Amino acid sequence: MIFAAGTILPDGELSQTITRLAAEEVPRTLSGPPLEREVVLDALDALGQELDSGALDGLIVQYAPPGAREALERVRPQLSREALEERLALELGGLAGPRRFGRTQVLPLGVLLHVAPGNMAGLPAFTAVEGLLTGNLNLVKLPRGDKGLTIAVFQKLTQLEPRLAPWLYAFDLPSRDTAALRRLAALANGVVTWGGDEAVLAMRRLAPPGAKLIEWGHRLSFAYLSEWQGLDLSGLAEHIVQTGGLLCSSCQVIYLDTTYLSVAEQFCKEFLPVLEGAARSWYTTSGQAAQGALYAREAVLEQIVDRPESGDLVFPGKSCSVTLRRDGTLELSHLHGNVLVKRLPREKLLEALPLYRGRLQTAGLLCPSSKREELAALLARAGVNRITLPAHMSRTFPGEAHDGEYPLRRYVRAVDIEIQ
Repeated sequence: MIFAAGTILPDGELSQTITRLAAEEVPRTLSGPPLEREVVLDALDALGQELDSGALDGLIVQYAPPGAREALERVRPQLSREALEERLALELGGLAGPRRFGRTQVLPLGVLLHVAPGNMAGLPAFTAVEGLLTGNLNLVKLPRGDKGLTIAVFQKLTQLEPRLAPWLYAFDLPSRDTAALRRLAALANGVVTWGGDEAVLAMRRLAPPGAKLIEWGHRLSFAYLSEWQGLDLSGLAEHIVQTGGLLCSSCQVIYLDTTYLSVAEQFCKEFLPVLEGAARSWYTTSGQAAQGALYAREAVLEQIVDRPESGDLVFPGKSCSVTLRRDGTLELSHLHGNVLVKRLPREKLLEALPLYRGRLQTAGLLCPSSKREELAALLARAGVNRITLPAHMSRTFPGEAHDGEYPLRRYVRAVDIEIQ
């Protein structure tokens, strides 16, 4: 399906829609009155009120995956009018104003093509919201697993505020349709691409030379535990199970501040029942439990077949597992409640982690409060961009940066105007 300026069209009209965009709709929209920020804020505020009232529950059940309602409730505070106004002031405040030579004006890039991710429900709509807040016309290439959620949100948003319709388009087209993607990219002043290295490289090849490439690539996150004995591990276990290892902020490796293998073994034995408890609470269907068990079995088989000489130890549990590896590599773990444990003493942090600089995102730090500032400073110097409690690794906080940057600044340009 295609969403074009408030109208839902069949996929068969893709070519004609892009032709109309290039010849008529983009020039008309960009040459007309700019998109007023208050219009966007009012519309998002109205959408949020409908979400709070339960009016959107039917839409969520129809189009969103299980658990989406709970995920929306967690991010809802960030979409409040107050939070959005604070974000605009933080990210864009001070960029415009008088200068010695005259003044600086902040304008949108113009047209943004968003190549949206599919690892979290609602992200395609969220990236378009960032484009709207900065006054851009937004073309969204939907991920394969979207199932109609983004188009339903766009339709609802433009019903609440028809003035947003010319600024929102969505295309449910496969990534292999490079001809259509190239035509869309040719319209864009900025290409916002989410995904791994292959996705980023593909868009670099498709984007025209004059377009600004805005990359939100895959990132790696981990937990760091120092002097954890006696501390509550349940929040970390719940995070591992609930995110399934699918997010950039998901814990892939639990690093322990120790050099001793025996200490790491003891941790695994103590952590496994905590992880099992989280799996029992979170996996409410037999299918979810079976999925975790399947990946746990995969971890065991990998050790037997692929890494028999490594000395790794696998601690299998019910619908989950903990694998102790001897190396210190930051890597992806098995999904859905299966996690890697490795040793990384604090004196090695600045030696080991900079190898992944540019790919690090979140560190869930668990330690005595007296050590937190010291260890947080080390992790930050090593290249980590977010340092949270382990239970909060995948929470989002109003006003926080995205992978070490303020996104809205990337979607605008500064125009300097000299006094005559």
